[in-house]
Amino acid sequence: MIRYKKISIRILQTVLILLCTQTLFAQKVVRYELYVKDTLVNYAGKEKRAIAVNGQIPMPTLTFTEGDTAEIVVHNQLKESTSLHWHGVFLPNKEDGVPWLTQKPIAPGTTYTYRFPIIQHGTHWYHSHSGLQEQIGMYGSFIMKKRGDDKTFRNGIDDLPTVPIILSEWTNLNPNNINRMLHNANDWAAIKKGATQSYVEAIKEGKFGVKIKNEWKRMLAMDVSDVYYDKILINGNHTTDLKTIDGKELRAGDKVRLRVSNGGASSYFWLRYGGGKITVVANDGNDVEPVEVDRLIIAVSETYDIVVTIPEDGLAYEFLATTEDRTQSASYFIGNGVKQLISPLPKLKYFEGMKMMNDMMKMNGNLDDMGMKMSLNQMDMNVVMYPEITGEGGKKMDHSQHSGMKMDDNANKYNANALADIKTLNYAMLQSPYNTTLPNDVPVKELKFTLTGNMNRYVWSMDNKILSETDKIPVKKGEILRITIYNNSMMRHPMHLHGFDFRVINGKGEKSPLKNVLDIMPMETDTIEFLANEEGDWFFHCHILYHMMAGMNRVFEVGDYKNPYLPDKAKAYKELQRESNMPHFMIENDFATNGNDGGAMLQNARWSLGTEWRLGYNSMHGYEVETHFGRYIGKMQWFMPFVGFDYRYRKMGEDEHEKNIFGQTNKKDTRRAVSLGFMYTLPMLVNFQAEVYHDGIVRLQLMREDIPISKRLRGGFMVNTDLEYMADLSYILNKNMAVRTHYDSDMGWGIGLRMNY
Repeated sequence: MIRYKKISIRILQTVLILLCTQTLFAQKVVRYELYVKDTLVNYAGKEKRAIAVNGQIPMPTLTFTEGDTAEIVVHNQLKESTSLHWHGVFLPNKEDGVPWLTQKPIAPGTTYTYRFPIIQHGTHWYHSHSGLQEQIGMYGSFIMKKRGDDKTFRNGIDDLPTVPIILSEWTNLNPNNINRMLHNANDWAAIKKGATQSYVEAIKEGKFGVKIKNEWKRMLAMDVSDVYYDKILINGNHTTDLKTIDGKELRAGDKVRLRVSNGGASSYFWLRYGGGKITVVANDGNDVEPVEVDRLIIAVSETYDIVVTIPEDGLAYEFLATTEDRTQSASYFIGNGVKQLISPLPKLKYFEGMKMMNDMMKMNGNLDDMGMKMSLNQMDMNVVMYPEITGEGGKKMDHSQHSGMKMDDNANKYNANALADIKTLNYAMLQSPYNTTLPNDVPVKELKFTLTGNMNRYVWSMDNKILSETDKIPVKKGEILRITIYNNSMMRHPMHLHGFDFRVINGKGEKSPLKNVLDIMPMETDTIEFLANEEGDWFFHCHILYHMMAGMNRVFEVGDYKNPYLPDKAKAYKELQRESNMPHFMIENDFATNGNDGGAMLQNARWSLGTEWRLGYNSMHGYEVETHFGRYIGKMQWFMPFVGFDYRYRKMGEDEHEKNIFGQTNKKDTRRAVSLGFMYTLPMLVNFQAEVYHDGIVRLQLMREDIPISKRLRGGFMVNTDLEYMADLSYILNKNMAVRTHYDSDMGWGIGLRMNY
């Protein structure tokens, strides 16, 4: 008996030692050394600057197990400051990696250490939060594994072989130049994508009336994305073969879990699989009840865990990521053998999208608010542009087989799943396997935001205010923040919350899914909520990089947090605000046979300083320089009052004088005048300008530039009460050059080369 007792004691001791060992192992410090350095790459036919970390793009995959402590040492070998943000990770605020909000930027030539406990699991990613560095290489996967004894461990899912996948885009253009071109309404991206909607194209499509109505409502052409990219990448490659995992060859019947992160700066991606349906098992690092779909669209910065099955041996099945505008894609072939391709997505029907825009937008620029009828991505307005759903090539669904479902055209005109057999994921399908309800005995703070924007000037805001125009939003630690968001802009916005997961109120009750990114389509109204139980300044922003830089951000100030890295938080916040309202420069000049005319402009979200010039080659033609300094007013920024200065020289004869239509005269060869006036955008995108000079002379003017006659042919005109007029035609050669001919009432006919920057 004593012997058996001793054996039992020894067994118990062994078990305790093993448990302690496991605990100690799980709580180990996992350290990564990251060296950030400039490099040169050639992804799309040109050698261009990029940023590599440890010599690679994307950045190294960082892997942890829940219970570990992360210690990440960043060696900044750039000539500029940098930072790293741990997207979707719960951590102390000072480790969140937002320059001037949670830390100072990591200066060139210095080393910085992030250290935080790993208290969750799931698929996440990390990226630079400094300027536009994310666009040129600073993104990577961040994987946190479940512990083997985790009560939420799902057999058949969490024990599958996994592959981290991070999607991204590459442009041969400098991202700072892209940002500047977006603010200056440069149309080169649309030309490259074949997405222009000119008058000639409208006539060919039988949509001339649609085009007229579009411009009557002062809207630019329809598009689903802002930027043209030269290459799409999966794990840094355009095409990748996955034949083995952990040395094991993939065979028929094998299931693979793809941990997919969208590390793109501005691209949404359609995800499809040539081997059949895909099963969604997690979203934004949180488990969901498995959902089987044909395809899904992954928003900028979202993550999805999806399970795919290899149907047969001898084939490698294509996992295809296609940009939302359908111009570029990248492939990941899973399995061994002959490559089994999936059909590419057909070109979008842009004029159908334009017609949809016309129906949605009121004359004042607001959208027709459909409230909760448009929510959770159930209604995809872009479906009108999908030929595979609504046009030839799309298999129509037999509505009769869906008993009890109302299928009238009006109710389902934006419902892809009601219009075709192709099953597309939406947020209403997501359900947590666990109870996610929040405490019912704590105070609730309710907030409402309206997402606003101006495509013409590329200003993105919340409640028509950019970050530089707002203070931090105070939140008491321990209270629930319930936020209702309405998208009143013409673009979708993936809204990301730092430091927390939020519940998405999607009709699943206590099983509402948890996310940290919510993609909100135009006209959508969505509600989220979370418990603010971690002190600090937490960023809330659109994760389209260029939207964030344009001002669509807010900061939640939870509690009275004293950040040891930012002793002067007020001063630091001003630096953060400044980044969301940077000035943008534009200049152009026409070198023509009859003279030179052009302009330069410096603008931020509200203010504009612009100068125009007309320089003749002789004294009879003369020269004129007009300068205006003004402020854009209103949500749509159609109105700009200004103060101006006009300098003009033109040699006139002894009895010659200039007379306007009001009978006012100018007899001076040289005229210097200060003015007050305003500019207002009329229907058809015509600018009306009214100006009164200090000498009493009044000038009214109508002008429009860049009238899209055909894909590359553009027109323009100007007429004013000084009896001056001009008409021009230009043919776009590339993003910075066009051939232009024009007639000017002062200088006559001319032809030349227009250069712009």
